[in-house]
Amino acid sequence: MKKLLLLCTCLAFTFIVKAQTEDKKWNIGLHTGVTQYQGDLGNNFYKTDKAFYGFGGLSVSRYLGRHFDANLLLTKGTIGYNGTTGGFKSDFNAASFNLRFNILGPENAVRPFVFAGVGAILFDNDLNFDQDRIDYALPTAGGGINFRLSPVINLNLQETFSFSNIDRRDGIDVGEKDAYLSHMVGLTFNFGAKNDADNDGVSDSKDNCPDTPAGVAVDKKGCPLDRDNDGVADYLDTCPDAAGTAALNGCPDRDNDGVADQLDKCPDTAGTIALNGCPDTDGDGVADINDKCPDTKTGYKVDASGCPMDNDKDGTINDEDRCPDIAGPMSLKGCPDTDGDGVADIDDRCPTQKGTMANKGCPDITPKDAKRITYIGSKIFFENASDKLKVGSLVQLDELSAILNRYEGANLVIEGHADSNGNDAYNLNLSQKRTESVKEYLASKGVSESRLTAVGYGESKPIASNKTSLGRAKNRRVELKTSY
Repeated sequence: MKKLLLLCTCLAFTFIVKAQTEDKKWNIGLHTGVTQYQGDLGNNFYKTDKAFYGFGGLSVSRYLGRHFDANLLLTKGTIGYNGTTGGFKSDFNAASFNLRFNILGPENAVRPFVFAGVGAILFDNDLNFDQDRIDYALPTAGGGINFRLSPVINLNLQETFSFSNIDRRDGIDVGEKDAYLSHMVGLTFNFGAKNDADNDGVSDSKDNCPDTPAGVAVDKKGCPLDRDNDGVADYLDTCPDAAGTAALNGCPDRDNDGVADQLDKCPDTAGTIALNGCPDTDGDGVADINDKCPDTKTGYKVDASGCPMDNDKDGTINDEDRCPDIAGPMSLKGCPDTDGDGVADIDDRCPTQKGTMANKGCPDITPKDAKRITYIGSKIFFENASDKLKVGSLVQLDELSAILNRYEGANLVIEGHADSNGNDAYNLNLSQKRTESVKEYLASKGVSESRLTAVGYGESKPIASNKTSLGRAKNRRVELKTSY
């Protein structure tokens, strides 16, 4: 009985010693220790003046949970007692099964525990008293401490109390039942495959980030390292040592303009992404830090310096320069004035002749020439009832074309009039044809048709009475009027 009890005690002790984890759920232990007796012959527990009997054992354990382990212990040794009133001694082989409760979790290096279980002892054939070779330990119980020496190796110290089911191994079966106390020390070894789906070195049971990409450094919880604690893992963090935002790949943005500080040329002033984080007050596309003209009007075209473009370098910017590719004075909005008459060439109908603004840059027709034009108009005659010019009138028109060609900017209106003879429609048609004849002749002499306007008024504008032949003669006339 004592041997069985001792064996059970040793087995229980071995089971308790094991410090498996969820990663390494199996454990094998090697154990040794000594036993002490308590029963009808006396109480030898924790006494050093009595004989000690040794044993050795082998255990196999299985991790059940954070605080529980199950253990099978096989032991071989000697159980006995040597006292003044009697004694006994027997070799044994034993097996026991125990359940241990670990007070602290497997992450602790020192783990106190308590346990309980059942066992059986097979005694040798040389029994001192009872010939029944098997006793049962019902129950075994005890406690101890495990010390983690490495992730694999544990040192165990344990005290186990085993209570026999029958009082017979000490030769006295009428008193208290036999009990045994074992003192055990051992080394146990954890083993088993660790489940680590993402191969980051942290088992799946402890891995809070089981899908970490291969090769990424992780912390104890299996999550990618995040040195700056900004929520962006280092392997994805462009700025791993400065807290930032996920939107900017972990980089900071002090001015909150959407451009990371490391790329922001104006990190303390909100700007635009297009200008690398710098503002553009006038909206011309040139950052203020590079803009030599930061107050350019909206919509104006600017050069690389941010100033309004001035292609011809005349001091008038393109957006206000009517002649952006030809230098001219600012007073004429950047346009040249070849003849210096104050009318820009683009508006000057006579760009090489000094004129007046009223005449669109052309010189005034001299009073003498003006008078001559009026006179020529009174000397233009046609064949009777026809739009054909008389030969004498051609000389007059030659002089008129010469005058008009001296004043290139002047326009001429040719007005044709008729007397009241004939019906209105006829007179109107005839007067129009006659002015067209004058216009065609002048054009043939080099006067631009665009400068000539022919208008027939028929009998609608008489200047004398149509009742007399003299009056009707005056009403049959051509009038020439110049303009610019």
